[in-house]
Amino acid sequence: MPRTTTPLAEDFLPFATAAVDFHRTLNIPAGPLVTSRTELDSLHAHLVSLHTLLDAHAGRTGALVPIEGEQLRAARTRIWQATDHVHAAYHASPRPGTAEVPDREACQAGLPEGAPELTICQRHQRTAHRVRRHTTPADLHTPFTGLIRR
Repeated sequence: MPRTTTPLAEDFLPFATAAVDFHRTLNIPAGPLVTSRTELDSLHAHLVSLHTLLDAHAGRTGALVPIEGEQLRAARTRIWQATDHVHAAYHASPRPGTAEVPDREACQAGLPEGAPELTICQRHQRTAHRVRRHTTPADLHTPFTGLIRR
């Protein structure tokens, strides 16, 4: 019976990077001047996935190489900050059709605009819960200086 090998992460990450670059190359020059809510939702999902990946690497690596683990935890925090900004951009973006801009606080209610439009809020709340378990408020609100605590 032939053995099958499981592809490693290194096999997939270059494809994810290429897909993001390909999307940018195709859609930004010829696309609309304003980012659509659909694209912001997809970008948010991408950042949440990247945050989850960095979280897993930081946990495993930090146990073996503490300094590298700290660097990965710092990267995870910065990705969360970017994710939070994309979520805010989504809420600052006008609704299709009405051009109404919803309140960001409405996100706390779950699906203030109805499904499936605000799955971004559900995803954001689930991830925010995980972030609060691993990150201090000071870490989240301190500008990155490049200095890592040891």
